Amino acid sequence: MASEQRVAVVTGGAGAIGSAIVTALQDSGHRTVVIDRAGDVECDLASESSIEEAAAVVLERHGRCDVLVHCAGVFDPMPLSEFDLERWRALMAVNVEASLWLARAFTPGMVERGFGRIILISSDGQWSPPSAEFLPYVTSKAAVLGLMRTLAVTFGDDGIAVTAVAPGLTDTPLSRAVVGENAIDAVVTTQAMKRRLVPSDTGHAVAFLASDGAQALTGQVLVVDGGVHMR
Repeated sequence: MASEQRVAVVTGGAGAIGSAIVTALQDSGHRTVVIDRAGDVECDLASESSIEEAAAVVLERHGRCDVLVHCAGVFDPMPLSEFDLERWRALMAVNVEASLWLARAFTPGMVERGFGRIILISSDGQWSPPSAEFLPYVTSKAAVLGLMRTLAVTFGDDGIAVTAVAPGLTDTPLSRAVVGENAIDAVVTTQAMKRRLVPSDTGHAVAFLASDGAQALTGQVLVVDGGVHMR
């Protein structure tokens, strides 16, 4: 690929993990653009048309997208006994469907240049759901991996690698507010590496998958959870 600086588009870049991804990509030489409600390019990631408009703005301003990272996600606790179809669909729109609309918008340029990286953020919780109220979230994160593998097959001949990162419970302001300090420490006891996971753990994994060092990796998921799930 030419020496022109690669452009990385990141959704959810204002959050703790998203901002760590942005920092890691910037440190590795990428020019980053955040797509979100309060990002460099404003977007409602639950809306197909809003995503299309945001992608057009990115391409107009920056001319390209070489790396696409979909980190934005909705967490809406809802066990089956409280199932609400409207809330379910709103979560799926951001966590799963947005990946499709983003890929559809940015892959034509990747195909034309013969290079691209699509990196989706899943969760290690989809292998062992921690609670019944995680029903929609866990389902969405499992769907992300099926989508990732299918896109990897779709674009393999075009030089586009599609991968995912599945973080474990990470020490962020949101996780401390939702599950609490004790729950975070309890998960640490199940890890092979006995330390709290931090946002930069995911950020560095994404930066690796975006690098030339990962050029033979596609259709794979990196599990960044300190060794809770060994796959």
